[in-house]
Amino acid sequence: MKLPHPIPYQGSKRLLAPAILGFARGREVRTLYEPFAGSAAFTIAAASERLATRYVIGDSLEPLVSIWTDIIGEHATLSAAYERVWSGQKAGDDGYFARVRDRYNGLHGAADLLYLLARCGKNSPRWNREGHFNQGVDRRRLGMNPARMNREIAMARELLHGRAIAVCGDFEATVAPAGPSDLVYMDPPYEG
Repeated sequence: MKLPHPIPYQGSKRLLAPAILGFARGREVRTLYEPFAGSAAFTIAAASERLATRYVIGDSLEPLVSIWTDIIGEHATLSAAYERVWSGQKAGDDGYFARVRDRYNGLHGAADLLYLLARCGKNSPRWNREGHFNQGVDRRRLGMNPARMNREIAMARELLHGRAIAVCGDFEATVAPAGPSDLVYMDPPYEG
């Protein structure tokens, strides 16, 4: 089965997840914590193998956690909002991406962030010191088509709904409830 990948993110462990999972297979895991989730590629891979009973997707970026909350819960709303943002692109309108980026930097909307992640250069998000998204547009492509995005979101929801939660916060607080029968997968962000 092809695993869903609704959040395109450079540095995602989507391709490495099966190898990493090899270290955890055969263990009884109550809860899997991924406190630096990003695209949650490891959690998705683990859920596809039913590695744990519960999954905690954590990140310190609140709009990213909102995306995951929507995917796990009310995914149709996120899919529809993404389609509206994506469909606003018009041929020759080179400023559309920048306008969505400006709106996101002011309002922090989940669908705007999902569009920016899908359309930014090399799927490599960047933020400045003030916390504003500042990566430029990838002019070679339009980002993930809404029909495909909807399928990716629906498949991720099917794996995670009723078994996962998304939490926003510091990684230490996210993993604080972990006990001996839990697994914490940490792939922390890299510094400069």
